[in-house]
Amino acid sequence: MNQSKSASEILGNPDHQAFSFGGYRGLSRDSVPSVNQLKEGLRILSAMDIKLLRTYNTQQYAHAANLLEAIHQMKQENDGFEMYVMLGAWIDCEGAWTDYRNHEAEDLKNNQAEIDEAVRLAQKYPDIVKIIAVGNEAMVHWAEAYFVSPAIILKWVNHLQDLKKSGELAQDLWVTSSDNFASWGGGDSSYHKPELEALIKAVDYVSMHTYPYHDTHYNPHYWQVEDSDTLSEIEKVDNAMLRARDYAISQYQSTKDYIKSLGIEKEIHIGETGWASKTNELYGNEGSRASDEYKQKLYYDHIREWTNGTGLTCFYFEIFNEQWKDASNPLGSENHFGLITLKGEAKYALWDLVDQGVFEGITRNGYAITKTFDGNKDALMETVVPPRSLQLSEN
Repeated sequence: MNQSKSASEILGNPDHQAFSFGGYRGLSRDSVPSVNQLKEGLRILSAMDIKLLRTYNTQQYAHAANLLEAIHQMKQENDGFEMYVMLGAWIDCEGAWTDYRNHEAEDLKNNQAEIDEAVRLAQKYPDIVKIIAVGNEAMVHWAEAYFVSPAIILKWVNHLQDLKKSGELAQDLWVTSSDNFASWGGGDSSYHKPELEALIKAVDYVSMHTYPYHDTHYNPHYWQVEDSDTLSEIEKVDNAMLRARDYAISQYQSTKDYIKSLGIEKEIHIGETGWASKTNELYGNEGSRASDEYKQKLYYDHIREWTNGTGLTCFYFEIFNEQWKDASNPLGSENHFGLITLKGEAKYALWDLVDQGVFEGITRNGYAITKTFDGNKDALMETVVPPRSLQLSEN
C-alpha cells in the first residue's frame, strides 16, 4: 500500500533526501519532457533513495503537471514507490523581464494563473504535493528582472492558508516562499520590513537559499587562500571547501538569528544550494577557480553531512544538467550544476553509487549511467586548481 506522509513528517527527516528537479533536456523549455521521459529521471532518483523533489513553475510549462502524473503512475505500478513534491509557483513583478519593471506591483495575470494551477495540482495529487512555494528568489533585490515586495508574496501565502482553513487544500500541506537568505532577513537590513515579519509569521516554514559558489566571486575573502606556502595544492582546495560549508552555515545562522530576534519560532530548511562543476565565466580558472567536479563533490558531501546531522532538509540543486539555462553558452555555469550530465554520466559526487551498482539497468535518454572521465580519477584531478592567494589577489 502506498504511503502518504505529511510535510511535517517529511521535512527534516533524513530518510527523505531532497533534490531540485528539472527534467528538461533541450535548449528551450518549450521542449517539455514527457511523462515517460520524466519516469526515467524518477527511476534514477528512486535508486538513490531520494524521496522529495522541488519544481519551479506550474502553468507556464507542463513540466510540473507531467512530473506529478509520472509519480502518480509509478505509485500505481509499484506500491513501494515513494516520492513527494514541493510545488513551486513562479511570481513576477509588473513588467517583469522588460525595461518597465515595477517592483511594488505584480503581474497579476501570470501570478494568479500560477497559484490557481498550484491549487489544482495540489487538489489532484494530495498524496504527492506536500508543499507549495510561492515564488522562487522572488524577493531578493538582485533578481532585477522580476522581484516583488514581500507584501505580494504575503498576499498569495495568505490566500493559500485560507484555502487550507476552508478545506479546499489539505490541512497538512505546508506553504512557504523559497528565497535567498538575505530576503528572509539574514543579510542586509534593507530587507527588515514589517511585511517581511508578517510573511515569516504566515508561512509554515522558511525555505532559504545559500550559494557560497557564487560568492567565490562576489565575496571572495571567505574563499581565497591565506597560507599559500604551508599547504599542498589539494589541502588548499579541501580547506576552501570547508570554508564554503561554513559560509553556508553562517547564512543559515544569520537568518535564524534574525527570525529569533522577532520573537518568532519557525522551522528553516534549505530550499536551494549547489555547486557547478564547469564554467568559462566568473567562477572558472580565469576567475575564482571554483568550478570542477572534485569541489562539487566536497560541497555536496559537506552540505549533506551538515543538514542531515542537524535535522534540516536540503533541496540540493540539482540532479541533472539542464542546457536551456544558458543556451547561448554551453560552458555557462548554470548549465553544469547537475550531478548527472545530459549523456547520463554521473559526476564525481556519485561515482560511489555507480560502483555500488545502484544505477544498474537504468538509462536516461538512451544512455546508461556511467562515470565522467571514464572513471579516471587522475584525469579528473588534473582539472582541479586551488583558489588564488588572498595576498596575490589584493596586489
